Amino acid sequence: MALALRRDPGMRVAEYQAWVAPLPDEERWELIDGEPVPMAPQSERHQQIVANLVRHLRSFGRDRGCRAVPGIAVLSEAMDTFAPIPDVVVRGGPMLKDGYARDPVLVAEVLSPSTMSRDRGRKTDFYRSVASLKVSLIVYQDEPRVEVWRRDADGFWAFEARDLNAAIDLPELGGRLAVAEIYDDIAF
Repeated sequence: MALALRRDPGMRVAEYQAWVAPLPDEERWELIDGEPVPMAPQSERHQQIVANLVRHLRSFGRDRGCRAVPGIAVLSEAMDTFAPIPDVVVRGGPMLKDGYARDPVLVAEVLSPSTMSRDRGRKTDFYRSVASLKVSLIVYQDEPRVEVWRRDADGFWAFEARDLNAAIDLPELGGRLAVAEIYDDIAF
């Protein structure tokens, strides 16, 4: 006779928010599959790519009433054990009172070797559960490659890979982002 083991679902978002609130700002955590995960400081290369993304996405989003913001968490009504912090979040509406977005239009993750499997795995699955999300970018930092995941009108996700000579159409923000702009000041 086989026994079914019941998996502890771990921490829920509300419990995580109460747990993380008193921590100092320089101590950064995200909630992944019910577990708080510490976030290490990023390399300058990583942060330069994030700065490039914010600069270019901000200019597109502004015309649509959206802002590009680094370092805020994303929540989903469908998955209460996740509060990941993508590198860039583009969202509209009034400014958040806290650091938790429930309505992103676009998220971007800049891959680091130590977090690549999590960023391309469980976090990608989570982002697909966010109803408002239209585009997810996975940006490599050690090669000029961007994966573009886009939700179509039927709710299915389509994938495209772009190299340094390509551009990413962003009709959701009314613009087109050259991959080379993402890698301004980055040598390969």
